[in-house]
Amino acid sequence: MSQNASKLPKLVIKGKTLSTPIIQGGMGVGVSLHPLASAVAREGGMGIISSACIDKLVSVRKGKTVDAYESAYDEVSLAKENGGLAGINIMVALVRDYAASVKGALDAGADAIISGAGLPLSLPAIQPAKDTALIPIVSSPRAFDIILKKWARLGYRPDAVVLEGPLAGGHLGFSMDQVELESNTLENLLPPVKDMAIKNGDIPVIVAGGIYTHEDILRFIAMGADGVQMGTRFLATDESSATQAYKQAVVDAKDEDILVASRPMSPASPCGLPFRILKQSAMYQSCLRGTRHPNCSKGYLLLKDAQGNYTVCAARNNATDFFCICNGLLSSAGFNSNDEEPLYTVGTNASRVDRIMPVKELMDELKGITASSN
Repeated sequence: MSQNASKLPKLVIKGKTLSTPIIQGGMGVGVSLHPLASAVAREGGMGIISSACIDKLVSVRKGKTVDAYESAYDEVSLAKENGGLAGINIMVALVRDYAASVKGALDAGADAIISGAGLPLSLPAIQPAKDTALIPIVSSPRAFDIILKKWARLGYRPDAVVLEGPLAGGHLGFSMDQVELESNTLENLLPPVKDMAIKNGDIPVIVAGGIYTHEDILRFIAMGADGVQMGTRFLATDESSATQAYKQAVVDAKDEDILVASRPMSPASPCGLPFRILKQSAMYQSCLRGTRHPNCSKGYLLLKDAQGNYTVCAARNNATDFFCICNGLLSSAGFNSNDEEPLYTVGTNASRVDRIMPVKELMDELKGITASSN
């Protein structure tokens, strides 16, 4: 093997050094578990597990019921077992299990907690972070400024920030009419966020959304990014815990198969945020046809009602306008005890994926390592 001349720089977050400035996206549900995170960590990147519905997945694996705390603790511990840096992505939208997941990850010694799908305003207050880096996800300079001010009142400065543009998979931090705006491209969002990061102690900025090649990584680093976060490319790897059908759907996807689902144009996420998916996803198609019956057997996205009970979700009683994130994505990870159909979420570049490969091969490609020509 030979290394080309465009070597990637190291990335230091809270005193810990990544030899490659690549953070693997925490793809939920069940795509980013310890096999994927551990494989990325061994190759010098930061492996990230997803906390979304993780108690269901770990319970099945262990053959007994575990809660959000124990499942986060176990999965982080397994991800770190073989060396390298590994952390966890915990969605703010998972209100019911948020604090417990954070505590489990911290107690397991996660190298980082990355948190988005809402502003993680209370993250530093849940439990002392110790050596774990706390990293918010933002989609605008305004969101970053809000977090900086709120965390400052809690006596904490972000250890890094993930700036996620509108080309990412899953939930997007933009309204539908903002997704296509030139002002919201990652290239245009990066400079003001980078300026804020420098003024607040030179906080590392990690860019995410639509990054696909070694050249893309180099381009954003030249623009001032300290590292990148990538999801879709790691979805179609051997070590990803997505089902084979999910991986093959990504390999088979064409540009026209990828859409941003948002009300009122189409069935959408109960979170209210635009959500990028493959339109062939069986659950999405059932919602379009009006053949899916409302079913809320997991309840991860439930919010409190007037009495303080977790009963409120837009998809609970309306299966035409909203698809069920919990059951659809669990089915995409092979957990379909309720015979629910899968829902496949992808980034905008999913149509460029043409095969499933090992993490090592992908990481070598992203590092710019190419086979010697003999």
